[in-house]
Amino acid sequence: MDTMTQPKLLGYRQLTEEQGKLINEGKALADECGKYIAKLRAHPGTRPDGTAPMLPGQLHPLDQRWVSIGATDIQRGFMAVIRGIAQPTTF
Repeated sequence: MDTMTQPKLLGYRQLTEEQGKLINEGKALADECGKYIAKLRAHPGTRPDGTAPMLPGQLHPLDQRWVSIGATDIQRGFMAVIRGIAQPTTF
């Protein structure tokens, strides 16, 4: 079982190459999710506060409050998954 060379970090153990690849794969997926969230935040017709008047021919605005809640939950989920791979030894 090969290990990656990394600096000694308090609470973290040496990871195998496979674990490093899994973490990198998860981080790439998280980045894709982040791009999707950015697209939702820039949706036409949506003001920064998540409101917009509905006029004929306009796109319906997105509820930015829920987009932000979703973004937070996705971030929390990816952090949990990465922690499950890395298995830190501290709180």
